[in-house]
Amino acid sequence: QVELVESGGGLVQAGGSLRLSCTVSGRTSSRLYMAWFRQTPGKERNFVAFINWNGGNTDYADSVKGRFTISGDNAKNTKYLQMNNLKPEDTAVYYCAAGQQIIHSQRLNAEAYASWGQGTQVTVSS
Repeated sequence: QVELVESGGGLVQAGGSLRLSCTVSGRTSSRLYMAWFRQTPGKERNFVAFINWNGGNTDYADSVKGRFTISGDNAKNTKYLQMNNLKPEDTAVYYCAAGQQIIHSQRLNAEAYASWGQGTQVTVSS
C-alpha cells in the first residue's frame, strides 16, 4: 500500500479554476492505478477521473469532461487534477485514491481502491 496526501482545495467563484495535487509515498510501480473521487454530505462517493501510473490511460465522469484534466509528474510522485470552469455543483470533498490489480470494469468503483488520501475541500460559490 501507499500513502496519499491531497492539497490544493479552497474556495473559488463559479467559472474559476483550482489544481489539486496528490503526492504518493511508498512503493510505486507501473501496476499502480489512481483516481479522484468526490463526496458531499449524505451522498455516495462519486468517480471524477482516472489515470494509470504511467499516464497512458485516462477517463472522466461525464459531468467533468471538457473541464477537468488528470495528469501526473512521476518524477515527483504526484498526480494532479486541473479543474477549470468550476460550477457550484462541483462543491465537494475531493479524495485521491490508489490501487493495484484493478480490473478495467471496476476502475470507476471506489471499493476497488485500497489507499485513500484524507480529502481536500473544494467549495465553488455562485
